[in-house]
Amino acid sequence: MEINYKPRIADKLLTKKLASKGAVLIEGPKWCGKTTTAEQRAKSILYMDDPSRLKSNLQLAEVNPEMLLEGEKPRLIDEWQLASNLWDTIRFSVDHHPSVGQYILTGSAVPADEDRMHHSGTGRISWLTMRPMSLYESGESTGQVSLSDLFNAPEKITGTNKLSLQDIAFLICRGGWPFATLLKGEAALSQAFDYVDAVIKKDISRVDKVKRNPTTARLLMRSYARNIASQTALTTIVADMSTNAEEEVSEKTAASYIEALRKLFVIEDSEAWNPNLRSKSAIRTSNTRYFVDPSIGTAVLRLGPDDLLKDLHTMGLFFEAMCVRDLRVFADALDGEVYKFRDRNGLECDAVVHLHNGKYGLIEIKLGGDTFIEDGAENLKNLASKIDTTKMNPPSFLMVLTGVGDYAFRRKDGVYLVPIGCLKD
Repeated sequence: MEINYKPRIADKLLTKKLASKGAVLIEGPKWCGKTTTAEQRAKSILYMDDPSRLKSNLQLAEVNPEMLLEGEKPRLIDEWQLASNLWDTIRFSVDHHPSVGQYILTGSAVPADEDRMHHSGTGRISWLTMRPMSLYESGESTGQVSLSDLFNAPEKITGTNKLSLQDIAFLICRGGWPFATLLKGEAALSQAFDYVDAVIKKDISRVDKVKRNPTTARLLMRSYARNIASQTALTTIVADMSTNAEEEVSEKTAASYIEALRKLFVIEDSEAWNPNLRSKSAIRTSNTRYFVDPSIGTAVLRLGPDDLLKDLHTMGLFFEAMCVRDLRVFADALDGEVYKFRDRNGLECDAVVHLHNGKYGLIEIKLGGDTFIEDGAENLKNLASKIDTTKMNPPSFLMVLTGVGDYAFRRKDGVYLVPIGCLKD
């Protein structure tokens, strides 16, 4: 194992999936640690994008792809999507040499030529999504409160938070990029700026081989950042872009740029949660807009920690985005998903962690402040009272997830108050 390797929650997931399928595909944004995590398990490695071998790798993938699969198993094929026909070759190999844990594939983009993939891989290839590090993985959270344990509704939890408001501002802007977590100060913050520049100048055009305008890409990402943690319509984003552009931007153009960013795993929206409620209430079904890491939004807006501290409303939105990132990482470990709830009357829940076994927890995310925390707790209790428990389970827990606050504990009303600096999977 690499000396500086920080264990990831994905490590256990990868081990589990390798034990049940012939191949595992690890997807996620560039720089999030996919290759490094895969390297810890691989016994032989093919780096498809190795500049000294890229041309020959691509040629071999066309004429004799089986040769690229030769090597001790598990064999890691990094950036496999550069030769998407390898997908069917691997699927065929697993079919005809049936055993588990043969191949690990990593990719930072959806293949541009998916039409060359003739089989879904169902039953042969398992998917694993990786994201930038949660605060627990990067070492900022003490991990004294387990999200998994909360589903058992413990009477008492304990945890001490070491993070200040200044720390939270820095961590939002630094992001969970593994290399950034090894650096300090401006060097750590610069990684997100470099990531955004790479996406805008190169990756957004390479992902599906469609030439895109870097200026339009930046406008789109800036508008997305200004509407972070909201259910803003595409028409509003287009209007915002057009206000700042020399030429009018069409909805079709904006949608194509958004789709490209999804294929790069830069954007990861939250789907709307649709519970069974006792009263008839129109539930908003639009997705909530997020980047895969909050630092993408702050970087594209050229915001630093001091800027966030001067505008706590904006900081609160990006704090929500950071919490959603961490909850997604933790939910993956629990075999669950993260959603957002909001009805037409304004009742909302910032995050719903819904497990595949039917259990779910309701979470309000508040940067801090007694009034905001009380409002969050009341919202949770209000929503819980409206759920029709004859048609679905009652919530396993209600939690206000905060940025600041000294301790994690269960309140007298049963609502858990947990600083993000105490939480783990």
